[in-house]
Amino acid sequence: MTTNPEKEWFGEKHVTPDEKTGLVRDVFDSVAPKYDLMNDLMSGGLHRLWKDRLVRAIRPRPGQKFLDVAGGTGDVAFRILKKAPGAEVTVCDINPHMLEVGRDRATDRGWLNEFEWVTGNAESLPFPDNSFDVYTIAFGLRNVTHIDNALKEAARVLKPGGRFFCMEFSRVESALLSKAYDTWSFHVIPRIGKSITGDAESYQYLVESIRKFPSPRKLVRRMQDAGFAGVKYSALTAGVVAIHSGVKP
Repeated sequence: MTTNPEKEWFGEKHVTPDEKTGLVRDVFDSVAPKYDLMNDLMSGGLHRLWKDRLVRAIRPRPGQKFLDVAGGTGDVAFRILKKAPGAEVTVCDINPHMLEVGRDRATDRGWLNEFEWVTGNAESLPFPDNSFDVYTIAFGLRNVTHIDNALKEAARVLKPGGRFFCMEFSRVESALLSKAYDTWSFHVIPRIGKSITGDAESYQYLVESIRKFPSPRKLVRRMQDAGFAGVKYSALTAGVVAIHSGVKP
């Protein structure tokens, strides 16, 4: 199997891996201030329910150590801490602007020192081996230049028995719904992005990146190749989103 086949694609554009990393960083520099508002508008608020479902699947407990990668604005991290007060939660994102948004949101909620905010790349995490009980990445894996590298890094930083959770846009199961979803994605979302953020191109990329992301079954195989056991996935909202999970042996 070819390793990291998506490394040369920025949406539908053929690029070098270094170019892709820079272009993705530029996208999130642009959208960071309005990121959460756009998530609400693009998903009709469903992203909140999907993230709630993810955290229920995790079943966080106090005393555990969590790493939320590509979680700059804090949506998943905040939910984890609410379910498990006293847990150690680290938020890692390649984009400092996204982390600034997350820190500001945490402060607004009265959380001043509850989270560790770390700038880092999912492909080369700045953490020791066997550090965390749970690794989460929500709507971030498809933006990673080398997905297989990031999966191996996730396995490296998890403790033995540690659990990996990825929530990502997936493949719509209904042919009828798929047509409506494509219309919304390609014709409406970029226009909303232009109206709200002044940036249609970034949202055109985000839509295209969903179509480039591996199918659920292919991601299962790639997680297994990275060293995870017990890999499984569940589809949400007729396949619009999927949650993949696995365990480090």
